[in-house]
Amino acid sequence: MRICVLTGGVGGARFLLGVKAYLGWDPVGPRPDGSADRVQAVVNTADDIRLHGLQVCPDLDSCLYTLSGAADVQRGWGRVDETWTVAGELAAYGAEAPWFSLGDRDIATHLVRTRMLSAGYPLSQVTAAIAERWQPGVELLPMTDDRVETHVVVADPAWRPPAGTGTGTDGSPAGRGTDGSPAGTGGGAAGAAGAPPVALHFQEWWVRYQAALPAQQILPVGADAARPGPGVLDALREADLVLLAPSNPVVSVGTILAVPGIRQALVDSPAPVVAVAPLIGGAPVRGHADACLAAIGVASTAEAVGRYYGARSAGGLLDGYLIAEGDDADVPGVRVAQAPLLMTGPAATAAMVARCVELAGVRR
Repeated sequence: MRICVLTGGVGGARFLLGVKAYLGWDPVGPRPDGSADRVQAVVNTADDIRLHGLQVCPDLDSCLYTLSGAADVQRGWGRVDETWTVAGELAAYGAEAPWFSLGDRDIATHLVRTRMLSAGYPLSQVTAAIAERWQPGVELLPMTDDRVETHVVVADPAWRPPAGTGTGTDGSPAGRGTDGSPAGTGGGAAGAAGAPPVALHFQEWWVRYQAALPAQQILPVGADAARPGPGVLDALREADLVLLAPSNPVVSVGTILAVPGIRQALVDSPAPVVAVAPLIGGAPVRGHADACLAAIGVASTAEAVGRYYGARSAGGLLDGYLIAEGDDADVPGVRVAQAPLLMTGPAATAAMVARCVELAGVRR
């Protein structure tokens, strides 16, 4: 069986563990010798960010580390047994971004990646080279080799009212958040009334502000001029099954589909397309998918997300949709099924994948 998964984020990486386990592979480590099965993952790269001159690719690295058994599963990101000497030294210089620290082991990956990119290698080749060390067992395909960055437009959290304007509309001191914290430090839910809009890199909005600043727009900057990465369109055309991981529909799956040609290749794929709902009981298990959905006017329910994806028979994306037990979803033109969706381990996630395969009507 040939499976193509559109994925992003920590949840997407953990979902891939379940895909491997479903196929009877060891969830961590390389693809078994002689296996006729193949798993390809089209990975979001719009979360990528430059820090300290290094190119950081959070979603690709989550896949690499998780699928090789090197991820810190307790923290949810980065390397296990990580140390923080460099981050501490940068902080002593006042040069560290405290909301996005890089561990010492992790920095080695970013150094290798940045050196290869600077030498002219495209991200797809760099990713393949790094994967040679980690042996994730899944072919990781960056959605594009071109630069795409998700930016989030919010009311400027650093804006201060002109002197003498008194208090904010909520009674808080002018220039401070609703909890009394200085503007720009992460306190409060948004800038004061009248604050001008500002575009933040997705990582700053997501990590520094924990998505607490209401998003006015979420923009995949550069996506309209980007081209699908090598192998991406072929993976969709040649798949026996396409799965949309329970990743963020807006800033993971949505940014992949924003690259011209990928959505159409998905729609035209001869394989059935099944999505796994990213919400359980109307809430994400981790992350801030609800804040992203609110920014595009989609309710935080399994049904609303299913209708956002839509049925392939009506110009949308899906043939099947797997939702959590206890949730309901009426998505016209889409077969809907329920299953436990908590990814408590590879075996539980493999059961989810098996339900997707059943829903798609595919036989191994």
